[in-house]
Amino acid sequence: MSGQMSVDKRAKVELDILYRISQALAHQHDIPALLNEVLDIMETEMGLSRGTLTLRHPDSDIFTIEASRGLSAEEKVRGRYKLGEGITGRVAKTGRAELVPDITKDPHFLDRTRVHQQKQVAFMCVPIVHQRRIIGTISIDRPVAEENELKRDLRFLKLVSDILAEALSAIREQVAERESLLAENRRLRQELGDKYQLSNLVGNSGSMKEVYGQIAQVADSMATVLIRGESGTGKELVARAIHFSSSRKNNQFISVNCGALPENLVESELFGHEKGAFTGAIQQRKGRFELANGGTLFLDEIGDIPLSVQVLLLRVLQEKEFQRVGSEKSIKVNVRIVAATSRNLEDAIKQGDFREDLYYRLNVFPMHLPPLRERKSDIMLLADFFVQEYNKVYGKNIRRISTAAINMMMSYHWPGNVRELENCVERAVLTSLDDVIHGYNMPPSLQTSEETNTAMLPLEGASLSGMVGAYEREIIIDALKKHRGNAAAAARELRTTQRVMNYKIKQLGIQPKNYRT
Repeated sequence: MSGQMSVDKRAKVELDILYRISQALAHQHDIPALLNEVLDIMETEMGLSRGTLTLRHPDSDIFTIEASRGLSAEEKVRGRYKLGEGITGRVAKTGRAELVPDITKDPHFLDRTRVHQQKQVAFMCVPIVHQRRIIGTISIDRPVAEENELKRDLRFLKLVSDILAEALSAIREQVAERESLLAENRRLRQELGDKYQLSNLVGNSGSMKEVYGQIAQVADSMATVLIRGESGTGKELVARAIHFSSSRKNNQFISVNCGALPENLVESELFGHEKGAFTGAIQQRKGRFELANGGTLFLDEIGDIPLSVQVLLLRVLQEKEFQRVGSEKSIKVNVRIVAATSRNLEDAIKQGDFREDLYYRLNVFPMHLPPLRERKSDIMLLADFFVQEYNKVYGKNIRRISTAAINMMMSYHWPGNVRELENCVERAVLTSLDDVIHGYNMPPSLQTSEETNTAMLPLEGASLSGMVGAYEREIIIDALKKHRGNAAAAARELRTTQRVMNYKIKQLGIQPKNYRT
């Protein structure tokens, strides 16, 4: 410290410096800001003419100046040190503090920043060590003084570096953890974007191709979309495809099922509430509109929303602003609305259950998703897709679906649409004991003509021999498919002779050559 002072006064100054540095450590969580504040304190209380704090680059042996006093931006950039390079590099390598009483008399002093220019000053440098690893250095210039005074300053500087070491390491860990979480968040968003890309929707039927074209048309606009279709047709998948095909894909996609919310909570869920707005509102809460700001809000089953909330929803669509429950302050939002319903909104309007003006606000770009029974050509594409998905989930290796199971799926009327098909395939994958989904792996609703409104076996009243023949035919075709039309291999699998197999093939009118590819 500059000038002579009593031991007591010096101890008081040092304690004050340490107290102020500890206060800085408590409230600063940014490394450059913390280091600059520490140098401010030391400049004011110790009278240092110049000071630098270097930090080691992660996974390298390069030390660069992170904070300084008395250096210009250009001089600071020049302050880069390798291990063992100059006094700073030597301290970084050995972990031992160094004191130069007069820099003009020391040949090791590099003056890398070019600010000293043969000035007669003392230079001291101490390492910042955390868990035996040198993570940085502190160095200061001060006027030349007696050796005892300089050594005391050096000891005090070591104490400051010890205090800083733990804090710097903790901040770096927090920053690394935050960056890791952000990277993971970006990765998950990328996966979501990939999963819900337009190219990942399954279906080649004409009606689905029309849906793909509509998604491409509307994705990058601000137009409100109303998706119509029966329950289970995949309305939310289409809504996500619209979001992830738009410029909003890096922002939030928030989904809310209006039909699943209690009537007295719908307003709070959508618009949020203030603390004390109603019984149980113990703290302020953001609503779905606020959370989706900059992104897309998907309102599923919009036809079930109460009339009282429909008025508020209409205002948001018109004015792009709303108020939290219990607040008079308006909040502006930039949200893209995609709504969906399985109800007939036109009938609901006639019955007074749905506002006509809200309907026209929502119906800017209508889309219709066809039921599965109207896109039969997509059934096997979807089934194969779900087989692959649930192979991963359950660790199975299902390679194909038997003819009997295919017939069942193609004949069924699928009242639950794609969702019901997915559930059926999941059950079949789970219950299969080999690499094939058989007819008996299908749920009972697909196995009985009463449930399917179809005739899976010969017509009612068929003879026992006719029904047994139909069953034998399915089993033999299944075995021939597995062995690519090889009757001998099929006979071995079914534990019969080739002679019997050939007899049955001829009797049942089966053509093995059809299964050789």
